[in-house]
Amino acid sequence: MFGLRTKKPETTEVVAVDPLDRIDRRIPAEPRPVPGAADRDGRMIAASAGLRDAVAPRLQMLIQAGIPAGEVTREAGALSQAHFRSHGVMLAPLELRRHVADVLRPILPATNFGAPTVGASVDAPPEPETAIEMASAIKAPVLSERPQPAPAAVKTEPFGRSAALQAASLVKSEPDDKLDDNSSSKLSRSKVDQARRAVQAMVMTRIDLAAAVSMPRSELVRQLEGLAAELLAEHRIQLNRPEQTDLVHQLVNDMMGLGPLEPLLADDGITDIMINGPKQIYIERQGKIALTSVTFEDNAHLLNICNRIVSRIGRRVDESSPICDARLEDGSRVNIIIPPLAIDGASVSIRKFGKRQIGFDQMAQQGNISPAMATVLRIASRCRLNTVVSGGTGSGKTTMLNALSGMIDNGERVVTIEDAAELRMQQPHVVRLETRPANLEGNGEVSMRDLVKNALRMRPDRIILGEVRGPEAIDLLQAMNTGHDGSMGTLHANRPREALTRLENMVTMGASNLPPKAIRSQIAGSLQLIVQISRMRDGVRRVTHITEVMGMEGEVVVTQDLFTYEFHGEASDGKLSGAFKSSGLRPHFLSRAAYYGLDKVLMEAMA
Repeated sequence: MFGLRTKKPETTEVVAVDPLDRIDRRIPAEPRPVPGAADRDGRMIAASAGLRDAVAPRLQMLIQAGIPAGEVTREAGALSQAHFRSHGVMLAPLELRRHVADVLRPILPATNFGAPTVGASVDAPPEPETAIEMASAIKAPVLSERPQPAPAAVKTEPFGRSAALQAASLVKSEPDDKLDDNSSSKLSRSKVDQARRAVQAMVMTRIDLAAAVSMPRSELVRQLEGLAAELLAEHRIQLNRPEQTDLVHQLVNDMMGLGPLEPLLADDGITDIMINGPKQIYIERQGKIALTSVTFEDNAHLLNICNRIVSRIGRRVDESSPICDARLEDGSRVNIIIPPLAIDGASVSIRKFGKRQIGFDQMAQQGNISPAMATVLRIASRCRLNTVVSGGTGSGKTTMLNALSGMIDNGERVVTIEDAAELRMQQPHVVRLETRPANLEGNGEVSMRDLVKNALRMRPDRIILGEVRGPEAIDLLQAMNTGHDGSMGTLHANRPREALTRLENMVTMGASNLPPKAIRSQIAGSLQLIVQISRMRDGVRRVTHITEVMGMEGEVVVTQDLFTYEFHGEASDGKLSGAFKSSGLRPHFLSRAAYYGLDKVLMEAMA
């Protein structure tokens, strides 16, 4: 059995010709021809031309017999394979799939992508038995020993953004005479959304997500355009070129960005994004709030985006910790509150910051302040006055703080402390600190007061607090009064006098045993300037008061207004009219301005 074999002479055996030999067998004595490239191309053309006539009648019979679309598709793959082999052509699976789709396209009905019906489920997955989808899933037998080429690795730029989608077209603020255009736009977006739900799952299975991390966004979009076009053809979904571009950007945003929020974040004219559940998103543009047509699939989709935001900075939001402050990569501030505290679904508030930092010159051009007020504020920052910016929510306190910090000398060491880092310091020597919430066990919390105490040991020239809201006020006042001149902070108040009262209340939160007079003396000795900002009903943010803290008289903190805003009326276009008035008084910090050589400039601005 295991010995040497003797090679027997080959004998030619004559086999009777059977009708079956014409289909799938050859006579052993017949030599196998070696086709050339030109011969294969000719047979390929002939086989493709007769494919539909050979396969379609059988498929139509199956459809009339009530056979499911999936079975019809599988039979189409087997019949097409046999047809090409009968012509001496062996196709790779991808080539076979394309021909099967061409055969099925005129036979099976296309997917309907009309306007969504009332009560239809928005998040329903695509039907798995769609005929063309099953055609794309055909696993044809391996017709050659040559391995199939692996799909190219798709790479992407993490968290990139595209400005191709204009969020302005998504805002429901058009007049009534454009209702027809709005209806067409809504229908187009509905088609794109439904197409995305149909092809998104297949896109995720056909790309290498592990490799999609380093390619530029433009290259990823280019590669997905081809894949999306192929999937749309397989599903018999007809979209025009702009709709296909919209679809590709939606796929990229869902994979690597913040989904439906990306076009809103890319619009520089939007300053606030307010999400009230998955189906209601408001924006603020030029001080006015408007409802958009942007929506999420469902609450789970919105929660997924929330988790994607907070996970980037190492935080979490869940039922045990349903409130979270976070920030985006561009510094935009985010507040998230989810069920069970938010009854109608997750609520997200995003305060956007423009790509360009607003300075005093631009504020003067926009009518936020007068040129003389801008000069006084520059001098106050250069003279290292301890300053508090006061105002309501969304009045522009952080923007004003950024403008004041622009006058800080580059040689100073600055320490910033915030709940969510959003200050944009222009100096090279800046230390940015951020608070940390407690973990699941309730441990590890680092409050703003802890950071203020630690900042005093870091040899700062100035300490800047993003917002003073609690007992850290006493530590800030002590820092202002112990050699850290020029420190700044913001707080919520409607008037300068109310800012002093609120500051006194916050000091009491941290040092309840101090008498009121001692607290007021500490405030009068530490604080020197209050800048009051207000967002008025025409949407314009204006500095209404620049108030100087002069000292104490008895138990009262004495202040004087250097500049005020006087309201005159309302113009025909809805804008408020008024004027910035200088009090003409001699500033109490004039001697300090003289120390820095700025006294003459200060008096000229006050004149």
